Amino acid sequence: MVSPRHPNDTVTIAPGVLLTIARLASLEVPGVVRMGNTPGGVDRLFRRVPAANGVQLAINDGTVTAHLYVVADATVNLRDMCMSVQKSVARSIREILGMKVESVNVHVEDVHFSHVEDSSGG
Repeated sequence: MVSPRHPNDTVTIAPGVLLTIARLASLEVPGVVRMGNTPGGVDRLFRRVPAANGVQLAINDGTVTAHLYVVADATVNLRDMCMSVQKSVARSIREILGMKVESVNVHVEDVHFSHVEDSSGG
């Protein structure tokens, strides 16, 4: 039996949950090899912007802006991969958390080559 909601009831979602959802939604996209490094420094600490494992978030009035730093596979179309990451992260945040998504910005930090051919001919 579910008790009725009271007007003072609240639900709080830890920033780490949001970071994990965004990171996992990014990693499930074909072509994303791993998450990159999140830029930081003193400015991030003073603004208290949640960031970890290649994901940086800004949350204002229940609306999320995400910056994702990824390492891409060299064989994929980077534009298509980035668009897929944007869609996957926005959909996950909306469906799992019910939060509005203002923007999802994807930063390709590096390109991963699975093998490097030896061109020395030796």
